[in-house]
Amino acid sequence: MAKRQVERSIQTRLGRIAVDPGRIIHFPRGIIGFEDRKEFTLLQIKPDSPFLMLQCVSHPELGLMVADPFAFLKDYEVKVGNAEQRILRLENIRQVAVLVTVSIPKGRPEETCLNLTGPILVNYTARIGLQIPQVDSKYPGRFFIKDSKEKKETGEDPPGSGGSGKGGAVR
Repeated sequence: MAKRQVERSIQTRLGRIAVDPGRIIHFPRGIIGFEDRKEFTLLQIKPDSPFLMLQCVSHPELGLMVADPFAFLKDYEVKVGNAEQRILRLENIRQVAVLVTVSIPKGRPEETCLNLTGPILVNYTARIGLQIPQVDSKYPGRFFIKDSKEKKETGEDPPGSGGSGKGGAVR
């Protein structure tokens, strides 16, 4: 007889939440700086926001703000090696979501930036996540969101976007 998994209730910065076991993402390598933290879930911060909270389930005091980089950079590319593809159990590239961590300096929200050198990939079918550092990337380590907003207002492509308009990729 299969053992029924029970929801966990944890206190987060966003309040008390119930975590459905089916929404837990296992990170076999943890996250850089938190290698011993393996179980996370994604929490929506606001309904129409590109930002999410990557919330550690076992240590609720740990939550990282993340975002979909494609909301800010149309042609962001992530290189994924064969070993990472095996760990993620990727059968189809459409199984993966790409996220990047977000930094918001205290009292200076206009300096909000994305970390483009350490994307987090999540195979949402297998519920496996992996942070994959990018080397030799054409993107800056930090991408300021204000650059994206300013360029959209003027009709220019943001720095690092290459202006191709073709959309991003996982390779």
